[in-house]
Amino acid sequence: MGEESDKRPTIDADECTGCGLCVDVCEHEVLDLTDDVCTIIDVEKCVGCGDCSEECPVEAITME
Repeated sequence: MGEESDKRPTIDADECTGCGLCVDVCEHEVLDLTDDVCTIIDVEKCVGCGDCSEECPVEAITME
């Protein structure tokens, strides 16, 4: 798991393929798939580790 930070995920819905790898790797249940696109369901739970971004095979998630 990455280190905690103040950064939070930003999702490019046009690039997301809906593979769900980001959802699977997020230990804090921040992300979910909605209509086959990754969405942030509870940003308050996010610790900014960046695991979701690192796991995304199409680089649709960036940490900002």
